[in-house]
Amino acid sequence: MKKEQINIGLVGVGLNTYWAQFGGLYERLCGYQRQIADKVAREDVRIVNAGIVDSPGKAATTASGLQGENISALWIYISTYALSSTILPIVQKLKAPVIVLNIQPSARIDYQYVNGLGDRGKMTGEWLAYCQACAVPEFANVFNRSGIRYEIVTGHLEDPCTWRQLDEWVDATVAAERMRRNRMGILGHYYCGMLDIYTDLTKQSATFGTHI
Repeated sequence: MKKEQINIGLVGVGLNTYWAQFGGLYERLCGYQRQIADKVAREDVRIVNAGIVDSPGKAATTASGLQGENISALWIYISTYALSSTILPIVQKLKAPVIVLNIQPSARIDYQYVNGLGDRGKMTGEWLAYCQACAVPEFANVFNRSGIRYEIVTGHLEDPCTWRQLDEWVDATVAAERMRRNRMGILGHYYCGMLDIYTDLTKQSATFGTHI
């Protein structure tokens, strides 16, 4: 029997004031986000790539769009520095498990290349392409104060360990969603003498969403 597809939302975050200042930065960051979406997708898992959210207005529109996609988890890819006021409304509206992707393009900035650019604007643009970690403390503080649970994946696109972590989160999302969609049949009655076999059906349903 063909399994129903599971959707994971992928939202990139950035700052709209950067795009006009640093030519090519937006397109470059979108490319990194597509790489993530393409590599972790599976036959039974669809990555809903909502693009880069870079303003409160776009955040509201993106959240509304993702609400119709029935996502089982929300991945927030920090493409560059972004304001926490941009991403908080999306998380609050979607109410899905949150994974923050602190994933930079490679292990380190090529400072020899950057210093050879000879243009402060271009040098800053190159640095911003590696500015994922600078937004993590701000996001974490806001989520903590807001009572929002989250996990963080830290690494870079050239590291196999990073992709293994992402694959494991896909596995976890699939397992949780399969439990939520599962139907469990109960046959017969409990024998009062065997206390170890008792199952709290209310807790089963409340925790996993299983239909008994």
